[in-house]
Amino acid sequence: MASLPKEERTRPVPATDTVDLRADAGTLSCVPWHHLEAEIAAWDSLAREASEPNPFFESWYLLPSLRQLPETHRVRILRFERGGRLAGILPVLRAGRYYRWPVPQISSWLHANCFCGAPLVAQGSEHEFWRAILKWADHSPGAALFMHLRAMPLGTPLHAALESVLAEQRRQAALVHLEHRAMLASDLGAQAYLEASLSTKKRKELRRQAKRLADEGELATIRQRDAEGIEAWCDAFLSLEASGWKGKAGSALACDPATESLLRESLAGGALNGKLERLTLTLDGRPLAMLATFLSPPGAFSFKTAFDETYARFSPGVLLQRENLEMLAREDIAWTDSCAASDHPMIDHFWRERRPVGRLSIAIGGRLRRAAFRQFVRAETARNPTGTSS
Repeated sequence: MASLPKEERTRPVPATDTVDLRADAGTLSCVPWHHLEAEIAAWDSLAREASEPNPFFESWYLLPSLRQLPETHRVRILRFERGGRLAGILPVLRAGRYYRWPVPQISSWLHANCFCGAPLVAQGSEHEFWRAILKWADHSPGAALFMHLRAMPLGTPLHAALESVLAEQRRQAALVHLEHRAMLASDLGAQAYLEASLSTKKRKELRRQAKRLADEGELATIRQRDAEGIEAWCDAFLSLEASGWKGKAGSALACDPATESLLRESLAGGALNGKLERLTLTLDGRPLAMLATFLSPPGAFSFKTAFDETYARFSPGVLLQRENLEMLAREDIAWTDSCAASDHPMIDHFWRERRPVGRLSIAIGGRLRRAAFRQFVRAETARNPTGTSS
């Protein structure tokens, strides 16, 4: 496995370093993440005009993640400025391991509850942003053998700009993992989409389950897009999720104080910023299924869902997703990312569209480093020629 000398792998990383491009092209700095706490307004403005929406890198979600989760003191922000304005951000980490291999790299920073790795980049600045990122990585590679971008949406203008810059620089890159997530994107209305997606038999079964569930008590669907009652809603969601298989497996958000705090703080922030929709299916006022969706027009992201497993015979989670098809009526939302793994047993049969998301590894540094990268990526892609797993 290709690697670098030990003395280079242990070289200290400066807290801040800067790369200047042409005067009209901008400046990129690598700064500790807490520097962004002083420019929330500029950050939020960038999110509104971003080429590719990503709520997970917006201030109301990324800051709670960095504040609440462990080991975030190692995270740095690649901060791109152009014309005196914040025009791009990407959280990164210098890691000594590449999944199960001891290969150092510069990686975009994600965590288990962060489902999109697209940097926030102002529209019109995509090419300059990627040129700055790659110049910085060449200038300050440290021990890293390459740069690794995780959970990158493919086929977008931001991805196209990256491919264009890679081609103009004749820089090697490889798609080392590819998945196709279920996505909701259609000009159909909710009922027409339901009829197109599910068979007559399945739709009839859903109607039967809804009727049987209504026989148990008063059934209601509640849709909220403000911050009213957000604390109680989080209480109910955490309890509902923990009552099921995730609680038994120890993976529910409430099983870890850090992830519980992340949910509470981020959902409150999203609601205050108009970036959250909460959908709840209740029986006699008690939640049976709940869904939190992040809104970042023109996209939306299904963040977390939970349902009462004691009512599994009525499929409350599927019934809630039937109500969620009303997202198709929103004029500001063109598509919704399920944030679910490929081949999800429920949503893949409900949502017919697919969103390609991949991991990209990119050559950086000088001739010797790039030669080592060629060997490494050749070995990795030989094991996985279709780029569907790492």
